[in-house]
This record gives sequence, C-alpha cells and structure tokens, in this order.
Amino acid sequence: MNIKKIGLTALAGALVSVSANAAELTVTGGASLGFSGEEKTAKGNGWTMNDGISFAASAEMDNGWVVSTSMLIDSGDNIGGRHIDNRSMKIDMGDAGTLTFYGSAGSSNISLMDDTTPTAGEEAWDDVSGATAHSYGPTGLDTFFYQNSSLMDGVTIGLDYIPSDGADQIESSTAATIKYTGIDGLTIGAGMGEDNGEGPTDADDVTAFNVTYAMDAISVGYSSYEVDSNASSSDTTLTAMGISYAVSDDLSVSVNTSETEIEGSSDQEATGVSASLVIGSMTLSANHNSVENVGGTSGKDRSGYALGLSFAF
Repeated sequence: MNIKKIGLTALAGALVSVSANAAELTVTGGASLGFSGEEKTAKGNGWTMNDGISFAASAEMDNGWVVSTSMLIDSGDNIGGRHIDNRSMKIDMGDAGTLTFYGSAGSSNISLMDDTTPTAGEEAWDDVSGATAHSYGPTGLDTFFYQNSSLMDGVTIGLDYIPSDGADQIESSTAATIKYTGIDGLTIGAGMGEDNGEGPTDADDVTAFNVTYAMDAISVGYSSYEVDSNASSSDTTLTAMGISYAVSDDLSVSVNTSETEIEGSSDQEATGVSASLVIGSMTLSANHNSVENVGGTSGKDRSGYALGLSFAF
C-alpha cells in the first residue's frame, strides 16, 4: 500500500537553512505465522506470529541531498513497552556517501558480515537453543553507520560508530568494512572493528571475511567471523559454507554448514537445510538444523526446525 505525494514540511523545516519541500510518504506492512520445535527441549506452544506497519518519508533538499526517515510499528518486539521500533534517519549525500542514524534497532556494517553464506531460510546454527551465534554487540540505540560506493567502481566502504553511553557502553566502538562487487556474480567482503562492551575486560576485536559467487541458478559462499576477547576463554571463530539453488523464479533450496571454535570448549558444528516458496505476496519457508556440541558443551547434540508463512502488503 502506498500513499504518495503527501506534503510534509516538518522534516525539511527541521534542517537549518534548507527550504521546505514536499515529501513522499509510503506505508508498507507485513504479517507472519510460524511454528517451531526442538528436540530435548520443552518449548511449549510452538506457534508464534508477528506483524508490523512501516512508515517511510523522503524528500530531496535544495542542495540535492535526499533525507529520509522511517519507523516500524511492531507489537511483536514491544521492547520495554515500546511499540515503535526500527527508527532511523538517512542522509544520502550523493558521491559523498550515505549517513544513517538509528534511534533503535540499528544494524551495523560489520554485524551483517557474521554469516553471509547463501541460504533459502536460516543460518545452520539458528533455531537451536543455546547454540553459539555471532554478532557485533553494540548495535541498537543512537548509533551512526556510513556507506560510500562512489570512490571506486565496484567498491563499497562502510564505517560504524557506536558512541559510549557511560553505562553498558563505557567506551565508543568503531568498525570499518569493504566490499567488492566489480566482477559479475562475485562479492568479496572484509571488515574489522572494536566492540568495547562494558569495560576493558569485555572489549572484543572483531574481524570478518566472506566471499559469495552466483552463477545462473546456483550461489555458493564462505564466511569467517572471529572474535578476539579480553575476557578469558571467550575467543570464538565461526567458519561457514553454503550453497543455494533456485529451482525456479519462486522456489529456492539451500544447504549450509558451520563450525564455531570456542576457546576452552568443544567445537560447535552445525548443518542446516532450508527451502522457500514465493507465491505473489505470500512466502512459505521451512528449515531444519542439527547442531553438535551446542554452545561448546561436548555431547550436547540437538536439532530444531521452523515453518513460516508470511504476507507482505
């Protein structure tokens, strides 16, 4: 659903020395129904749902920059009693790049590199309780992320800045990424950064590398994500591989594997299969994952599955 050409002057009026301009407001939404289960685990009622309505507005300034803002009304998240989530403001400065400020639910450039292997559904280590996953910790509230793809053909750089808050994030955290897409079908990415956490003993150095190649209906990929922590027995290294096949324009299947080396513990190994079918605005998805040595605990082997039905409107 789109609501077009609605005049919004508040956004432009808030910018110093910039005249008001008409903006375009769009409204999109979605709803999903899911069922999941896991062996050796009491999950209770496996049925869940989620829904959300996204509002986005954008306008071009007199200097050619495009300023946009968006937010999501999502009762499924309802963090701390809030129903407005994924709040962000983006400034597209043309050849100078794009700067995004997330008021909540931010996704940094480097956190998106933890496992980029192609999949029709979930990563191999997902949907199993206690399985060690990877993420760049300090994301979410009041954070800055920058991207620029105009410096060199086929190259995109990213910069992350997470300011200190004097509580959970004592020191600011930074990261830098680079992605190359100059060869048809090939994507290569690398990144490194600091996750300073709550103090010196929680500081992590993060490095990431991934490569994906798509040829016709087949995509293959490899990812490595390493966390070097100041805390004892907390270093982890994820390596993942995956292959996906587009059976048709609507149906895709994939197989993914991963191994997580955990300092002082057993290696966690995971294998997953996924499938997705798109029918108009409806998507059916399914995945089954098996994980050995869950969370680094030797002999703790479990599997989990998830079925999903989602609608976009």
